[in-house]
Amino acid sequence: MQQQRTDHMAYLPNMEQIGEELLEEVLKETRAIDFSVFTEDDVATALSKENLSNRDFAALLSPAAQPHLEEMARKAKAETQKHFGNAVTLFTPLYIANYCENNCIYCGFNCKNKIHRGKLTMEEIEHELQVIAKTGLEDILLLTGESRSQSDVKFVGEAVKLAAKYFALVGIEIYPLNSDEYRYLHKCGADYVCVYQETYDPDIYEQMHLSGPKRVYPYRFHAQERALMGGMRGVSFGALLGLGEFRHDAFSTGLHAKLVQQKYPKAEISFSPPRLRPFINNAEENPKDVHETQLLQVMLAYRLFLPYAGITISTRERAGFRDHVIGLCATKISAGVKVSVGGHDEAAKGDEQFEISDPRSVEEVVSAIQAHGLQPVFVDYVRV
Repeated sequence: MQQQRTDHMAYLPNMEQIGEELLEEVLKETRAIDFSVFTEDDVATALSKENLSNRDFAALLSPAAQPHLEEMARKAKAETQKHFGNAVTLFTPLYIANYCENNCIYCGFNCKNKIHRGKLTMEEIEHELQVIAKTGLEDILLLTGESRSQSDVKFVGEAVKLAAKYFALVGIEIYPLNSDEYRYLHKCGADYVCVYQETYDPDIYEQMHLSGPKRVYPYRFHAQERALMGGMRGVSFGALLGLGEFRHDAFSTGLHAKLVQQKYPKAEISFSPPRLRPFINNAEENPKDVHETQLLQVMLAYRLFLPYAGITISTRERAGFRDHVIGLCATKISAGVKVSVGGHDEAAKGDEQFEISDPRSVEEVVSAIQAHGLQPVFVDYVRV
């Protein structure tokens, strides 16, 4: 007998609730958008403005904007240079565990997948950090699978303390937390938080997340706000493009970020626009595949909608595409990436989450940035 799934909109015990106004506004506006009604005149109107409305943003995400990517790119480049100059910040992720309690059908870390699970000891974490620090990087992102039992907040906090010894900027990408837990990790040395909604469509979200804490849609949605309540300096937003209809997910992502920025004006807002990648037990073909030109359109629209927001381009994308978007709209790029647990020096202790497309070293990415007449930046923040 098939087990009945829990209500994906209902909070579990011990999940902090902070109000649903932002969520309701994002869903209401997204549902009202019909991308097929936009015309080239709507796109031209959006491109003529200094400050875009929500409807202008939707126009730039619509099929009508596809013939105008060059014009969007020129304006996006000008906005990027205005707010970020020629700087492109480098970082790398460090996976410290890959245990997971969620049954998400698109993810390589799915708790049902038969993969090699692993978790670094504090000694191993420090060794990995030392190896990465020797490359010159000053920005590190610590990641775990979403398992409180295997990677509890104290474990993450101790890893953050170690990272803060070697890096000027420490980010975390783990399971969503309550605001007091984010406050604890901030005191340990964490500066920013990455949480991705995967898809903003509640119905598709329910179909993709069969069980585990991640199934609770609203708790995940409000993670960035709880992180800012806990004192974090920055938060990142993103949808995994290819799970739902990508234009609606991109619109929801941008609107979500805008509303949080308005509520927390001192917060540093950024986007990450990952596309669905092949992973264990999953077919490589996806009928909702988002192509590079569509991904570029999303990134350009983000830049024009929120000109001051950072945009990160990950190793999910091929080197040529990554090199093309830096300076154009992307302001942060990963380098020397391993998506296994550890593996920067010794053999990896756990399997990878997904396949990467750009395996270049830090030195190679630095050279590529310089070849485009841009300035590689290892840190844009000094801890005092």
